[in-house]
Amino acid sequence: MNSPDQPARHEDPHLRFAFGRNWKSFLTTLDEHRIDEARARLCESLGRDDLHGVRALDIGSGSGLSSLVMHQLGADVVSFDFDADSVACTEELRRRYASRATNWRIMRGSALDPVFMAGLDQFDLVYSWGVLHHTGAMWPAIELAQSRVAQHGTLLLALYNDQGLRSKAWHAIKRLYCSGPPGRWLVGAAFYPLFSMYALWQDLRNFHVPGTHARQYVRKRGMSLFHDWRDWLGGYPFEVAKPEDVVRRLTTDRFELQRQTLTLGLGCNEFIFALPARKGRLDRP
Repeated sequence: MNSPDQPARHEDPHLRFAFGRNWKSFLTTLDEHRIDEARARLCESLGRDDLHGVRALDIGSGSGLSSLVMHQLGADVVSFDFDADSVACTEELRRRYASRATNWRIMRGSALDPVFMAGLDQFDLVYSWGVLHHTGAMWPAIELAQSRVAQHGTLLLALYNDQGLRSKAWHAIKRLYCSGPPGRWLVGAAFYPLFSMYALWQDLRNFHVPGTHARQYVRKRGMSLFHDWRDWLGGYPFEVAKPEDVVRRLTTDRFELQRQTLTLGLGCNEFIFALPARKGRLDRP
């Protein structure tokens, strides 16, 4: 894994996971309940319940769900993704829920393209949840993302937690998954039963009816348990970051940490930075 002081390492593009195909499948499960949960989690993260007057950039829009709820909260939204299927998913959500929107722009582009990123202007809110660690050059992608934050703006990042040897093992597993059909079958055959047993154990230990853990997973930003399993197993390129490295890197570049939500194991750490803090449009009143 790259440290913030090491040069970028671009992964083999032929091994890239088909993120957009997974999001297309996810959209078949999308309903108002998932949208409501995603909106509630975003409001909780930002500490406010509307985004009127806010210019928001969604870097790596994926399914388009985060862009949709930002739009519903009143923001002027620009969404982009490198994956053509993800762009199509975002456009589909705009068609379903905001077909007359004039303040939601969707594009295809790369978070690693300096020319593309420079052409996006600057935003009051730059949002990238679980994306930049999949670019193959995470730290340069973070630099380009932070360059799009306007003065008094907010940067919300979620990045995979660095677990040392465990993260290195997962890097190898994900690479195997993306190596072709045999690797995908082998990884799936090994881990889907383990994940299912873990979900069942969560129900039993909490005295819940089997299947409760899966049904309640929607509370995590409106997500789907199975689609997140598939994204986790196949999510390659794959990089991780220690929280202290993220904070050190951003604070060195004049950002101030407002809030962080850290995981103890697998998954993402969420960071909210302000430029500068306590004067941004997204601060609590």
